[in-house]
Amino acid sequence: MTGSAVDGLRSRLIDAIGAESVLTSPEDLTAYAFDGFCSGPLPAAVVLPKSTHDVSAVVRVARESGEPIVPRGAGTGLCGGAVANLGGIVVSFSRMNRMLSLDTRNRRARVQPGLVNAELSKIVAGDGLFFGPDPSSQKTSTLGGNTATNAGGPHAFAYGSMSAHVLGIEYVDAAGDVVTVSLDDAGYDLTGALVGSEGTLGVVTAIDLRLMRLPEAVRVCVAAFPDVESASEAVSAIVAAGLLPTALEIMDRTIVRAVEEHFHAGFPVDAEAVLLVEVAGEAGDVELAERTIAGVARSHGALSWRSATGAREREALWQSRKGAAAAFGRIAPNYYIQDATVPRTKLPAAIRRVAEIASDCGLQVGNVFHAGDGNLHPLLLFDRRIPGHIEAVAHAGHEILATCIAFGGTISGEHGIGTEKRDSLPLVFSDDDLATMARLRDVFDPRRAFNPEKIFPSGAVCGEVRAAQATIPAGTWL
Repeated sequence: MTGSAVDGLRSRLIDAIGAESVLTSPEDLTAYAFDGFCSGPLPAAVVLPKSTHDVSAVVRVARESGEPIVPRGAGTGLCGGAVANLGGIVVSFSRMNRMLSLDTRNRRARVQPGLVNAELSKIVAGDGLFFGPDPSSQKTSTLGGNTATNAGGPHAFAYGSMSAHVLGIEYVDAAGDVVTVSLDDAGYDLTGALVGSEGTLGVVTAIDLRLMRLPEAVRVCVAAFPDVESASEAVSAIVAAGLLPTALEIMDRTIVRAVEEHFHAGFPVDAEAVLLVEVAGEAGDVELAERTIAGVARSHGALSWRSATGAREREALWQSRKGAAAAFGRIAPNYYIQDATVPRTKLPAAIRRVAEIASDCGLQVGNVFHAGDGNLHPLLLFDRRIPGHIEAVAHAGHEILATCIAFGGTISGEHGIGTEKRDSLPLVFSDDDLATMARLRDVFDPRRAFNPEKIFPSGAVCGEVRAAQATIPAGTWL
């Protein structure tokens, strides 16, 4: 944008929501030009709305000015979803961060999108409740961002991802109007369409969430294994036996050593793999479940089994697991974390292939993953200062995705698509599939102003999608 255009946009935004809520200086904009995956161009402006009314006013200004809009939570996303690829207006929800209402009887809460995930559980703990989805970033990521990517976390195995907990959504549509949808609505499930849409269908301004009752007892246990394959086979055996822990997480030796050096939680650093198991429920049931699961683990090669002695030790173990990526700074200056899924029974073969891919590309890899639902998170270590390392990591990442698809999995378990994986979607979907998705998007946002250049492939495939769209007769309802 030219200087005069930026000034004009700034003036319109200030008139709409006030000067204290509009940022346009380069130093301010720089803080919003990246997320946990990549950086991009500076947006034309950043707005900090305080209400749904403010968001509606901003969308109307953007529409009149022809500017795109990029909704943003905490910027912790790992797929480039919060980066303003085409400039425009970034809508940051850091000031819309409250719980709006709580219905303890029906275990429901209405929240603003900027409320941090972990804060919700803290707020409702006194009422004996908690919120299920717990991505590793839960102490900083927001519920709006979690909704946008359909985030999960270690407990998604038992509790499900965000789609299982979002009961309704308030959002601002392409015209700037406020729309409310609910699972209770008759007809199409528009709530389900919005969860995981990464801000491409509208700007979410409030979310109705399902809460869960705090369990009477929680047990967290650590089992050491001679290799990742036997740990993975133990997981499949645990589930096949009809047991349902609340979490089943695996870390390989590379990860365990990194987190133990950083957090000192007491993980066995001499083990080639560690299985972290959590069981929750009534005290008697938890006791029996642990004994049964421990027996299955030992029958599949577990070298040791240890239970956390109390809440502090449980928290230390989980903090270490969720801080695995941060701990990797001790090993390499850069890392790339992949997110893909395979059927649980394919975990051993998939992990072996990941190791082969990393070796072929001259890279070190550490594996940490939600074993219960087959969600892999290999961390590829590299140094961007070394020529060829970035290219090697990109190639390895693509090969890992292709491997997971070949094993019957898919290219994202919980991080979303954003810009990172949009060109990989054709590995999973046909041109007709992609065209159908694009038509749905156009129903919500014909101008494609909401978070442009996200999810859908670029280049040739985009052309194919446009060609497929062109075959739709004028006036056809989609």
